[in-house]
Amino acid sequence: MANMDLSAADTRARPMTREERKVILASSAGTIFEWYDFYLYGSLAATIGAQFFTPFPEATRNVFALLAFAAGFIVRPFGALVFGSLGDLVGRKYTFLMTILIMGLSTFLVGLLPSYYSWGVAAPIILIALRMLQGLALGGEYGGAAVYVAEHAPQNRRGYYTSFIQTTATLGLLLSLIVILSVTGFVNNNYPDQPQLDAAGQAVLAADGTPVMIKAFAAWGWRIPFLGSIILLLVSLYIRLQMNESPAFQKIKAEGAASKAPLREAFGQWRNAKIALIALLGLTAGQAVVWYSGQFYALFFIQNVVRVDFYTANVMVAWSLILGTWGFLFFGSLSDRIGRKPIILAGCLLAAITYFPVFKLLTETANPMLAAAQETTVTVTADPADCSFQFNPVGTAKFTNSCDIAKAYLSRSSVNSSTVDAPAGTIATVTVGDIVIPSYDGTAEDAAAQKTAFEAALGDALKAAGYPLAGVENTSIIKANYFFDIFSGQKLGVIVILTYLILLVTMVYGPIAAQLVELFPTRIRYSGMSLPYHIGNGWFGGLLPATAFAISAQTGSIYAGLWYAIVIALMTVVVGAIFVPNGTHKKSIFADDGSR
Repeated sequence: MANMDLSAADTRARPMTREERKVILASSAGTIFEWYDFYLYGSLAATIGAQFFTPFPEATRNVFALLAFAAGFIVRPFGALVFGSLGDLVGRKYTFLMTILIMGLSTFLVGLLPSYYSWGVAAPIILIALRMLQGLALGGEYGGAAVYVAEHAPQNRRGYYTSFIQTTATLGLLLSLIVILSVTGFVNNNYPDQPQLDAAGQAVLAADGTPVMIKAFAAWGWRIPFLGSIILLLVSLYIRLQMNESPAFQKIKAEGAASKAPLREAFGQWRNAKIALIALLGLTAGQAVVWYSGQFYALFFIQNVVRVDFYTANVMVAWSLILGTWGFLFFGSLSDRIGRKPIILAGCLLAAITYFPVFKLLTETANPMLAAAQETTVTVTADPADCSFQFNPVGTAKFTNSCDIAKAYLSRSSVNSSTVDAPAGTIATVTVGDIVIPSYDGTAEDAAAQKTAFEAALGDALKAAGYPLAGVENTSIIKANYFFDIFSGQKLGVIVILTYLILLVTMVYGPIAAQLVELFPTRIRYSGMSLPYHIGNGWFGGLLPATAFAISAQTGSIYAGLWYAIVIALMTVVVGAIFVPNGTHKKSIFADDGSR
């Protein structure tokens, strides 16, 4: 690519050249591949855990689960600090060449890594290290790609061109879903089941002495999507090696105006640090919960609450992603005309207003039998002190109080219930219609036997009330037999609902990159925008499923968990309306007086 004329760097209203357009598309393509790599682990976490973590004692297994969770979400802001600083010191191009190389190699090596049965404890330790590298790389990738694209784009089209970057997370998720579904079908249909292994590497035997078998994909086929990512890495590296440094960074380098200590300047000086805080609370926190609700929590909800099978749920979400992705470009382009802030805040407000009716409609459409059963009155009578807030992001905490046990079972069974206070020391009971089932103390000596009796009695009562639990035929629930099996009123209805949630995602996410870029001066732009983005999305968004479940268990309503997203979205509407500046879409991002 020919070098850009720096003298024209501040005249950005002209149409984008063919070479610049190639830069934007190439950058976006590389970012799709990086998100694909990151999502693979999340989608296959349970399968991978069986190969690397399951053989360990529970306490050790819990430590690994915590580390895997931390790598996926908590580590990302640290990657933003490390690579954001490098991006402002040495340049955008070489920094996100590093991030994609780290991400791609880490993903490929996961596919090669021998399981616990071959390498022992070294295998899960290396897996966690690779996962940590993925989180760090992703923390540096987004900011670099967004800044790079924005600094190449014409001023009056910055929202539109950066919106291509915004499609990459969704397209990366879509690509990972399609690859996983395709490989799963091919491997399981063409290769025999494999024996399940125990901690000693021996075949697990059933009660009749025959080996317990698992699908070929779970045994070894899961490695194929990871190994295939090497092709995406090579393509991405080739594309990115053809790019030039961004004109804005070249300009401040040529003028000697680049920051010598970008982290200290971005977060150690209040005039810049307050912008990062406003960006977090007034933009990215709300954007994150709407994004996670529309893509990830919707998938979690339809599988784990509405009880739709794994394959059908992923097909429905994949189609909603296909239909809704255009919204990123539409709202990005619209933000060039009316501004970023009104669209982002409107998306947050719409989400807050409509989430309850939309998710309720999703249940009624996808699983009418479950929705009908939820009209049955179910009551938990318990000592309030016996009821904990069951926040458990990595699934390792133990809740042994009788109230917690009852509420957790009801939440897992997608039951709506109410709570009645009982005197101190009372063992909780569950009332379904006219049937009363006592819970139990999980620390009692015979807790295992009580658990069996409690779950059997409560399960029978819920089945009698119409709940489609295990062993109950449910012909009303949505079911897709193959990817194009969507042409029925029920299936299309579910896809329309999920597509609406994706369009809300595109409203808040489409303009966000341009908005963040415009808030910070060039000399600290990579560092300044990356940290609030990844705290918002890694922490506020990443904690959403666990927090939503805890709220639902606490209140007894399967929809109450939506309050987490609603409250944060409304906070962003208020903070954003008051503190986020208007009209940034009209400003040049090449002016760099450091005073913004």
